[in-house]
Amino acid sequence: MADFSATWERELLEQFSCLSAATDEEPHLNTADITSETGLLHLSDEVLLVILRNLDPVSLLRLGSTCSLLFRVCSCNSLWTTHLQDSFGVSLSYTQARCPVTAKTAFRLVFMWRSLFRNIYCNRAFQEKLFVEIPLAPHKYWIQWLVLEESVPLPSVRLPCSDVEKLWGISADLFQDKLQEKTEDCDALKFEWRELYHLALNHHGSVSLVFQHVLSQHQNKHTELECLYHQYVQCRFQWLFTYWLFRQPAPYNKQLRSIFLQWKKHSKRKVATWGETLCDVRYLASLHPITKDYWRGRLARGDESLGIQTVGNYFSMCKSLMAWILGRDWGRLKRRKVYEDTLEGVYLLLRREMQETLIEHERFWQVAKVQMTRVCMLEETAANYVNWKMIESLPYYKLYLVSGNSVYLDHVQGFLHRKRLIRNWIYLEENSWARQLLPESLYTLLEFDTKISQESLHGDCLTAQLSRLMWLYLNSGQELYLQALKGMVLQCAQDCFSHLNTLQACQVPVV
Repeated sequence: MADFSATWERELLEQFSCLSAATDEEPHLNTADITSETGLLHLSDEVLLVILRNLDPVSLLRLGSTCSLLFRVCSCNSLWTTHLQDSFGVSLSYTQARCPVTAKTAFRLVFMWRSLFRNIYCNRAFQEKLFVEIPLAPHKYWIQWLVLEESVPLPSVRLPCSDVEKLWGISADLFQDKLQEKTEDCDALKFEWRELYHLALNHHGSVSLVFQHVLSQHQNKHTELECLYHQYVQCRFQWLFTYWLFRQPAPYNKQLRSIFLQWKKHSKRKVATWGETLCDVRYLASLHPITKDYWRGRLARGDESLGIQTVGNYFSMCKSLMAWILGRDWGRLKRRKVYEDTLEGVYLLLRREMQETLIEHERFWQVAKVQMTRVCMLEETAANYVNWKMIESLPYYKLYLVSGNSVYLDHVQGFLHRKRLIRNWIYLEENSWARQLLPESLYTLLEFDTKISQESLHGDCLTAQLSRLMWLYLNSGQELYLQALKGMVLQCAQDCFSHLNTLQACQVPVV
């Protein structure tokens, strides 16, 4: 099967999932409502066909949905036979012999089948329909589709000669040699799927005629294919991610679990069911931003196969990164923070690239080494672990990770210096009275090692007002914000002092 172009496959999935069996019904749009000026609709069908040959399948579907005239032209067999040939290597003839379905319908059915088949290994609903024993009567529909694939990940099958002829139209003389295997106890012959494919090819003469035969067997009876395909469209990322996460070889499976959970805050209760039926896979995907993006279909333009390769390459990089970090003579806290911040930097730098295309392990590792160098530079700038944790929420922190511009290191140093100035000011001897009178929430904000969260900047309370003044001063360095901050702190202390005096004056003396 020819690979689909990554630029339109995701949209094809969504477009075809919405189409019903009545795919040739025209949209109810009155072309008379369209402007009478000369335009696309005034061209002849022949000229339109020449233009529309340049469109990919998604664009053709979209254009055909605009009005009944364009729907008719966009459904032309000559357009869709070209897409059949380009996408699947199948050329159906509509001149010498009448094909049982239109080229557009054939493209739609084969597209749905191929999408399902290439994900058979992670599609449990599809496996339940194929991994069953004879009798095959309820599953005749799916078995006929399987002959279109030369390599099928299913065990060999035993079938009576009559069933082989009935299912695929293969004449009995093509497998006369196999009749010697036949025994009195068993009337069925053992066939490999590759063998059945070549028998069908020899009988019909070409791949195109094999496709035409299969399509003709169930005209207008593809409801089961449409339902299963719709289910696949809804769940394909979850199915493939679950298969990748839990179906690795035993040694690597244990290693993957360790890497996936290493230095990540997680619920031990939820990860205790790793790989089991009741495991919360959505929760596991949420632990890493890349797996979270894949779960939502945001990697490699929504291509589930390329996306899961990106996920695999990412964790391969994580393995190399962890081995490198554990080999350093660092403390536990530093190792963990370098690992976490490096991964965050990798994601920030490659997020948009991952949304467009496959990212190889080498690309991940090159970026990781650069990001780890920048993280270590930020650690040196912070001077100690307390400062390092305090500056991680700064915009300059992430900007330096992404750009590597040293000007952001200067901003970080300025932030820490100004934080120290505020702490030194409140600890002056002349401000000792204010320290004793300030509410605990305000006094804590003035401490050097207190982080200012984004949530604390909102609201009208004194804490929020003081947090905003501090944030403006720490990030801008403008003196007017510092003076406003000092004035607010002293005013709050004075108000507290006045309030205490009022309470004492109101107390009734005890006789």
